[in-house]
Amino acid sequence: MIKNIIFKKIKFTNFNQKKFNKIINKKGNFVFPAAPALVEIERSKYYYKSLQEADFVFFDSGLFVIMLKIFRNISVNKFSGFKFLNLFFLYLKKNNKKKILSIDPNKIISIENKKYFEKKGITKFYSYIAPIYKSKKITDKKLLKLVNKVRPNFIIINIGGTKQEILAHYMKQNLKSKQTILCTGAALSFLTGIQAPINKFYDKIYLGWFVRIIYNPKIFLKRYLYALGFVPIFFKNKIIIE
Repeated sequence: MIKNIIFKKIKFTNFNQKKFNKIINKKGNFVFPAAPALVEIERSKYYYKSLQEADFVFFDSGLFVIMLKIFRNISVNKFSGFKFLNLFFLYLKKNNKKKILSIDPNKIISIENKKYFEKKGITKFYSYIAPIYKSKKITDKKLLKLVNKVRPNFIIINIGGTKQEILAHYMKQNLKSKQTILCTGAALSFLTGIQAPINKFYDKIYLGWFVRIIYNPKIFLKRYLYALGFVPIFFKNKIIIE
């Protein structure tokens, strides 16, 4: 079985849910780059470095998985942030004393996320509403101070793709101790119902992107057309199998 794929010096982990319990308590950055974000590996040095230095990079992108199979005859498991969070909440059901810090894009989403965690029996829940990070080189000393004070077991970043990975990398480089940081972006909003009504079925058949377009075409049609920019990146780079 293929363990890892090296693509543009980024190590992608071929992950399945049987391995979940083996890694969930490991420290490090867990990232789930979708196709629109993967385009940025050749356009943002900060984003590229955040993936290179992440501890676990999963195959969230259905486009990447399909292209690997069709054009390189390489089979890997698509493992989205949505699927990971479903397993994560099953884990928290048995470990509900864990401290969670949720980094959210606005107050409305923050309130809904708090309600969802409380519904799941998580009482040690902390929320941080992220500022609008205008620069691609993200810094946030206020966040560092909060994390060093709270010392959560898990940090979940729910802000947009590319920025969340850069923020996670910044924290990894500047926090006093290593943390478990989950860069799952919009996945939590799928569960709370704030975003598109994606479920396990749509995620399994690689149609999460399509549901998001139907739900909000003005935003997501443009985003997924942009994702096609990954196609030439794929063909001009080698794949190393581990």
